[in-house]
Amino acid sequence: MKDGTRNLLAKADRAVLAAQALLETVGPEFAAGRAYYAMFYVAEALLHEQGLQFSKHSAVHAAFGREFAKTGRLDYKFHRWLINAFDARLQDDYGSEVVLTEERVLEILGQAREFLESARQFVGTTAEP
Repeated sequence: MKDGTRNLLAKADRAVLAAQALLETVGPEFAAGRAYYAMFYVAEALLHEQGLQFSKHSAVHAAFGREFAKTGRLDYKFHRWLINAFDARLQDDYGSEVVLTEERVLEILGQAREFLESARQFVGTTAEP
């Protein structure tokens, strides 16, 4: 596994922990953002492992879909979850009202954890010796 990949997966771990802490202390609208970023860092890590890097969220989303979801290398649900979490983050970051419930953020957090675990397994099976 490349160092950058390892660092991004560790960052995703910390984002999950931050999302959980924010959910417990501040509320769902702030936790949703960290939960999305956990998934974003996972997608970046997987792309980084393939030698791909991007500077825009939309480019990461598109490349992840192209390289992993459409090819079947990883379950398509992870791409859908990434996009849905991004939409949720935008809604609560830029909206004037809290839209997401605690239950929805817990669902997104569970998806982030599953995505992270799947990425670790994938990278572990494809890592260079």
